[in-house]
Amino acid sequence: MPDSPALTIGEVINLLKEDFPDVTVSKVRFLEDQGLIHPGRSHSGYRQFLDGDLKRLRYILRLQRDQFLPLKVIKSKMTMWDRGEEPNLETPGHPRQRGT
Repeated sequence: MPDSPALTIGEVINLLKEDFPDVTVSKVRFLEDQGLIHPGRSHSGYRQFLDGDLKRLRYILRLQRDQFLPLKVIKSKMTMWDRGEEPNLETPGHPRQRGT
């Protein structure tokens, strides 16, 4: 079975819109600039997203939306992902939650 074709950034946005209605091209570019995602590039320089890139992007967006994690923490989890370790989806209590 052939690999899935690469997706453009617009196609990725369309696939993510249902679960992440606030996602934009600018946000995806920002996450790339921050080193959190690494889509390939076509010969003409367009971003090309594979299934793994889409899975990674969904994970990052879920961490931001559901756990309100800062990019520094997400980047640490993505480093674990890159090393083949299973990032811990549970996070310790936020400092503001202690003592309440």
